[in-house]
Amino acid sequence: MMKKTSAALLFLMLGLVSCSVTREPVVTSAPKDAYSAYIARYSGMAVEQMKQYGIPASITLAQGLLESDAGRSSLATKCNNHFGIKCHSDWTGRKMYHDDDERQECFRCYRDAQESFRDHSLFLASGARYKSLFKLGTTDYKGWAKGLKAAGYATSPTYADKLIELIERYGLDRYDSGNGVRLKPGQLPHQPLLVNGQRCVRLREGETMKDIAREYGMQLLLLRRFNETERKFNPPAGTLVYLERKKSRADREHRTYVVKKGDSLWSISQQFGVRMKPLANRNRLSDENPLTVGMTLTLR
Repeated sequence: MMKKTSAALLFLMLGLVSCSVTREPVVTSAPKDAYSAYIARYSGMAVEQMKQYGIPASITLAQGLLESDAGRSSLATKCNNHFGIKCHSDWTGRKMYHDDDERQECFRCYRDAQESFRDHSLFLASGARYKSLFKLGTTDYKGWAKGLKAAGYATSPTYADKLIELIERYGLDRYDSGNGVRLKPGQLPHQPLLVNGQRCVRLREGETMKDIAREYGMQLLLLRRFNETERKFNPPAGTLVYLERKKSRADREHRTYVVKKGDSLWSISQQFGVRMKPLANRNRLSDENPLTVGMTLTLR
């Protein structure tokens, strides 16, 4: 385990760059409200689907929250199925059998959540029974909720009411404007990236962490914790900003990394989507063994 160090010694350990280094402790717990965390994680994805298919982002998010229990259901965790979509005769992908209306019904499995969100859009857009819903505007979430229930998306008699209640409790209709949330005039939405399986965006010239938090409807404090940055520090343009907590190790394609001039523990952790504390512990970094140019770091 890495020894406790003073602020000055810790700065030396991290500091092959100057002000770009952070010493804020790594967050070790998820947000208390799993529903808010789900919204922060997937709102951008829902907005992307709305722009492409015309399904209100609020409806997509509310269905995801309800069907997957905010990403915690066995279908979501084992199969990346966020919308409870069953196999049907045309499904040729991986399957999972799960008790629902009947015992051991067949459900679709996906490679990741993004594929699930996309298939949900295609499922609605290509289904004849949902055709009339696309005549509604993307701001008519009540019409969509009632229409989904009438078309038989779910058997629960209160399905529409549950969707509407979720939308209004969490203000999900703010995502239905067409540009996500609170974009500045003329600002284009970011295209989310996947690094080490975690969603992130690349900070553009002139942008701040606050701009990213605003766009994705996240608390700035939570975004800073995900990215292990201090309150007044703003990363330079080109830096990856994570929309969810980084992992404890890198993916299998990135097992080691040779430290270069200008690197810091923080910049390396951002590059590979790995939290600083596990990275430091794995490489036994301390005041006696600081980060140095030419050092080979083990990333996983």
